[in-house]
Amino acid sequence: MDLVRHLNFFVAVAEEGHFGDAAARLEMTQPPVSQGLRRLEKELGVALIRRTSRGADLTPAGRELLPRARLLVDDARRLTAEARRLADRADVLRWGAVPQLGAALTAVCAAQVAATATDQDMVTEPASGLVAQVIAGSLDVAVIDHPCVTGTLTAGTVVRLPRWVVVPADHAAASAARPRLRQLADLSLCLPPRAWNPPAHDQLLDGLREHGLDSAARPIASDTELVAAVTGGSAFGLTAHRELFAAVASVRCVTMSDDVTALRLKVIHRSPDHAALTGELTSALRSHVAGSGYAG
Repeated sequence: MDLVRHLNFFVAVAEEGHFGDAAARLEMTQPPVSQGLRRLEKELGVALIRRTSRGADLTPAGRELLPRARLLVDDARRLTAEARRLADRADVLRWGAVPQLGAALTAVCAAQVAATATDQDMVTEPASGLVAQVIAGSLDVAVIDHPCVTGTLTAGTVVRLPRWVVVPADHAAASAARPRLRQLADLSLCLPPRAWNPPAHDQLLDGLREHGLDSAARPIASDTELVAAVTGGSAFGLTAHRELFAAVASVRCVTMSDDVTALRLKVIHRSPDHAALTGELTSALRSHVAGSGYAG
């Protein structure tokens, strides 16, 4: 017996109070509804509906079982709808990246995904949010900054992305032949909020301290906010995308202590089905970085 189908008959008759109206609601004739209800009652061993001259009334057992029957029918409908949604999007690759990845590297990753999937959905979020989504299964892969707590997820090898130091145009470091991090002691450091990725945040500050720079952190969420803070003359920051600042006369991009200031990226996934894509994305990122003059 198709339990869910026959429970649906029961719910329709109970709510309509009439076999004919229930059949019309179910878009079928009355006899199959009556026969199906009788089969359900036989299977359950209790009478659910009392047939009257006015139509159909619930028995005591029917009144008690109706709420549970509604839940089962509704759950079955939701299950079917979700399964159809998943089937419709089976070929959609869901991936994410941290905001620091930038437009050029995002395009590199999108092109690699397009080579393996018929469609893709992409989100930009801090590493902490991306990790949570990959763990939950709402994302297939993600590009995050390293180090990061990833639990049981699998990660590709780390890709090192050199970054420039963005300083005020009138600061001594902007015109120095060999600028040093210690020269920035009078400036605060603009960087994403610690909550975005605590390990990466702390590692950067520790590395700067080892080079004699203990700057106060100023949280920013975008390159636009970085430009505003540095233009104000009291802050500096880091960027892997020097081209965004080329036309901004109030700031300069200089290179300092590449190993400390570099952005480190890695691709993470949960399902073994996406292990190959993680490797392909990692290779694509590394090739683009090597061939695009990031260090210059």
